[in-house]
Amino acid sequence: MSALRSLRCGGFACRLSILLIPLLSLLSVTLAANVATTPDGVKYVETTTDDGKAAWLKDTRKPALYTQNFGDCLGSSLINVTRFDAAYYKDNMTVLFHLEGNTNVANESLMSVLCPMNRSVPIEANGIIPVSQSDVAGIPDIALSIPDFEGQAILRIFANSTESEIGCYSGVITNGSTFSHPSAVGTVLGIFVMIAVAASFATAVYGDHIPTTRTHYAHSLSVLVVFSVFHHIFFTGALSVNWPSVLPAFWSNFAWTGGMIYTESMQNSINQLIGNDKGNTSIVGAAGSGSAADDLGGGYEISQIYKRTFTNLFRRSARSVGDKVMNLRSVEAEKHIAKRTLANATQGYDWYGSPVKPGLPLPGNFSGFAGTLAEENIPASNAFMTGFLWFLILIVIVAASVTAIKWITEALVKYQRIEGNRLAYFRQNWIGFTGAAVLRTMVIGFFMIIYLALFQFTYKGPAGVTAIAALVFILLLVGIATAVGYACFCRLRYGHYEVKRDRIHVEKTNALGFMPWIGFGYESQRSENNQPRASIGSLLGWNVQYMDEDTQRRNVHEDEDFIRKFGWLSARFRRTRWWFFALWLVYEFVRACFYGGAAGQPMTQVFGLMVVEFIALITIITLRPFEGARLNALMVYILGFSKVATLALSAAFDVRFNLARITTTVIGVVIIVIQGILAILTLIAIVFGAISSYMSVTRDREAFRPRKWEPYRQRYFAHLEKTAADVPQVRPPTPAPEPPKEPYFRVASVRREPKIEDDDKDTIDPASSLISVAPEAAIGSRPGSRPQTRVNSMWGSSMSNSNLPYGARPHRASWSTRDCNSFHEAQHHKHSASNRSSQLMSGERMSSKASDSSLRDQMMIDRTRSPFKSPVPAAMLDVKKMRADKGKGKEEVLDERSSEESRT
Repeated sequence: MSALRSLRCGGFACRLSILLIPLLSLLSVTLAANVATTPDGVKYVETTTDDGKAAWLKDTRKPALYTQNFGDCLGSSLINVTRFDAAYYKDNMTVLFHLEGNTNVANESLMSVLCPMNRSVPIEANGIIPVSQSDVAGIPDIALSIPDFEGQAILRIFANSTESEIGCYSGVITNGSTFSHPSAVGTVLGIFVMIAVAASFATAVYGDHIPTTRTHYAHSLSVLVVFSVFHHIFFTGALSVNWPSVLPAFWSNFAWTGGMIYTESMQNSINQLIGNDKGNTSIVGAAGSGSAADDLGGGYEISQIYKRTFTNLFRRSARSVGDKVMNLRSVEAEKHIAKRTLANATQGYDWYGSPVKPGLPLPGNFSGFAGTLAEENIPASNAFMTGFLWFLILIVIVAASVTAIKWITEALVKYQRIEGNRLAYFRQNWIGFTGAAVLRTMVIGFFMIIYLALFQFTYKGPAGVTAIAALVFILLLVGIATAVGYACFCRLRYGHYEVKRDRIHVEKTNALGFMPWIGFGYESQRSENNQPRASIGSLLGWNVQYMDEDTQRRNVHEDEDFIRKFGWLSARFRRTRWWFFALWLVYEFVRACFYGGAAGQPMTQVFGLMVVEFIALITIITLRPFEGARLNALMVYILGFSKVATLALSAAFDVRFNLARITTTVIGVVIIVIQGILAILTLIAIVFGAISSYMSVTRDREAFRPRKWEPYRQRYFAHLEKTAADVPQVRPPTPAPEPPKEPYFRVASVRREPKIEDDDKDTIDPASSLISVAPEAAIGSRPGSRPQTRVNSMWGSSMSNSNLPYGARPHRASWSTRDCNSFHEAQHHKHSASNRSSQLMSGERMSSKASDSSLRDQMMIDRTRSPFKSPVPAAMLDVKKMRADKGKGKEEVLDERSSEESRT
């Protein structure tokens, strides 16, 4: 028996082909080996390290690379392989394989006379093949550690009599690292979803004033938004492109949000309903198990296999294997081959998979929605029934939960565990709350059910399942459309619409308060705003306005009757955007049509959805429909960006572009980063939503815990009141620009403060230091002579000028011995010069009373004769004042001078 086994590492373009020639009989024999067994039954195999030292390796250790599930890639294989697995051990450079199966062929030689095939003998083989460094040179070291290593192991079996392929099996290769952790990640996501559901329900049932309750409910995190995020992540895999293995593994963590939950009993029941008609997975771009795939792994050339004679083939193969054995890094690894225990053993080799179930694609093929569902072991033919059954179970759980809360509350009131008026409105109207919860659940699952129904139509499964899908599709679509239409009719029947031509301006704005963005506004709205945003451009359009004929009617968020009936549709939206639920459901229906109706047409799906998502993004940014700021940020900006970016990147996975698998893996990791950030932000929003809901349900309490949150609570309530009105916020007027400041100087007042030198006896009075004396002619003139002219007055004024400012006092400089001598000489010359008519004298030189008296009399005569005031009398008055101040205290003198200055 012989088989051509190929190891293909898709993401890293590596191939390892091993021709298993007639040595299977040798490999099936257990050789004497150096095997050690511990007391607890664990086996160890001896090997040799690079430095020649002996080492013991655990027989059940994890391989570096190993295969998992496998499937038939021929479609009509004459050999039924029930077990096929292979593993590569880097520590001792060996490849291990196991093979089990059976056949109905009576007698056939498979490229070898040493291993004939007979239907009476089960096929069983296992062995260890040593490999050299050259055999694995194409496998990079990163392939042994990166998550979701993408590779396939292909087993092809050929018959000598017909020189044709009679068996083909393909298994997926992995290194054990993966992004798929549904039990852990899915559980965490489920806990957060339950928190969001509890917070939303608490704000909806607490309180008895309906408008106030609606306001607080609108600011709790919407469960619809949470599931919209998770549905976007998981149902991205519905595009019919060839996904890299990392993406379906990551999406498997969100599969439960799309109703794709695997249970053996449910799948068996669906299989009984479907029968053998599993549909054709190739319609949606996947290579189905049990169908021919000649080009799998690059295909093969039968002429290249049989072009040599059997003798040459045997000799060359034997020589090749012999060379590998001789060049083996650890010769002991081949000598000491220990036969492994096969499947279903408590100990031994357990790194193996099992045959895939009918309807699943080939392992390692992740194309389309079938490849995404393969991670959950759900065939594409079972997708609709699986999602629909879980959706029905969810509706029952929601209705039962609301009913249980009602009766639990009643029991607590009866046994006086809580106050009697607690949740009184909910307890009285619990049936209406139950109906609203069920209808809200149908809105949440609207996209999922519509998509699965359309996918079932495209997949062309069994007639019975298709009929159920058609019935569910019609009932859900007509039911939701009727409810939406009736809600709009009840609110709009008392008015009419007007369509007016109006220009639409593209305006500069900010997203999230800091990121530059663009917005749209009508010309009519800009004219009403005192300070409109800066316009980049405009285009001609139409403005549709609703004209309410009943001006006294309450707005939609104060109409209690409307809230009771349709609050499950409109309660979370702004007062002026209450109708957005109708637009949202239309958008979800169009998305479902592209995902499900265009399955198998990847370019139509990708580019059609890109147009839809881009238009939706611009529309939602313009409308900002949600009343809560967190919902707008999450739904409008983050979710919209993720949808557009994911679709743009997914276009590269189309098979027509034929990108290298390493490139597609990198793009897949980028998508994981984008969607991972979106999921994390959603979980953070759930936490903040739970905190705000706690504040809402404790709004009637005076004492709030923790106390340090009280300022945040007050600001939150103020924010609720401001946003509930939904009126345009008036911007503060922009202050007029200030004129440019120029250098300037202005003295408003001057006041002299007392100084130290005021007590110094050597201080020279400026008034007495420079005294203007009239000419002798004027002093000695006789009565009746000509009075002083203006010329004389001006001359006297010029004599009183000084370079000191007004009010300043000159001070004596520091004197040396030389200065003192010079001073005495000058004084001597002044006393001797008696012929001078006038001189400048200091206050101490004018101590003579006769001179002062004559001088004072002459100044009084000049003042009476001249009509002009001269500075001479002022100087004399200062001298008189200075003499009058003698004998007074310093404070008295300073007070008198300050009062005089203030009067001046």
